[in-house]
Amino acid sequence: MKFGKVITAMVTPFDNQGQIDFDATTRLLDYLIENGTNAVVVAGTTGESPTLSHEEKLSLFRHVVKTVDGRIPIIAGTGSNNTQASIELTKEAEEIGVDAALIVAPYYNKPNQRGLYAHFEAVANSTKLPIMLYNIPGRSVVKIEPETVMELSKISNIVSVKDSTGDLSSMTKVIAGTPDDFSLYSGDDDLTLPVAAIGGNGIVSVSSHVVGNEIQAMLQAYEAGNIGEASRIHQQILPIMQGLFQAPNPTPVKEALNQKGIAVGGVRLPLVELTDEEKENVSKLLK
Repeated sequence: MKFGKVITAMVTPFDNQGQIDFDATTRLLDYLIENGTNAVVVAGTTGESPTLSHEEKLSLFRHVVKTVDGRIPIIAGTGSNNTQASIELTKEAEEIGVDAALIVAPYYNKPNQRGLYAHFEAVANSTKLPIMLYNIPGRSVVKIEPETVMELSKISNIVSVKDSTGDLSSMTKVIAGTPDDFSLYSGDDDLTLPVAAIGGNGIVSVSSHVVGNEIQAMLQAYEAGNIGEASRIHQQILPIMQGLFQAPNPTPVKEALNQKGIAVGGVRLPLVELTDEEKENVSKLLK
């Protein structure tokens, strides 16, 4: 399964009642496809998955599948810290017609490496969908160790990992120790270019909502051997990548989209809207 270089971890647009805004979702998808996005993650962390109900996730998957209509791959965020619930949601997403599933390391339960392996194996065995593992110890507390990723990569439909460890050494181990058709994506925007340099496949990005074309240009320059140009773009967009994380994600990127005239509404509690000062910072970034 080829996902391309730039996968956008898509925000979930809400209306002023805090309900999913499907019209705004259609507009956002069209905008992303026109601006450098090769694939989307739907109902991931950036999509505020912790506050979306099971039914809302299914409605969102249905709408995105219909709207995208085969133009780009759709990766559904179907993982949770409940293995059976992850299996059920993954199966339902598969029936709806998504192209792959993003399965996060179980948070809060704190399983050991054997438990992590068993969790991902059980989900993978329940579906024909290609699976992207999601390694994010900053949110899940547990890290999927490189050796565990390598073992999991032997399961035929576990094809990729989104790595948000920030650890280039362990990512290098994973790239070296997995089959050539297994892909590793950075989960941190500011490491997009460094991860490309160690052999990574691209980025699952938040800032691609705003600088998708620039990220594409950077990765294409790097691949063409134009390292100076890739570095120049990296330096240019780094403040935006970092500035979009000045407050809990996705609050800043939603504000940025709203300021750009792409209405996506606010965030759900327990996230809160930006302060006036933070909004001003976003405005400066966009300039």
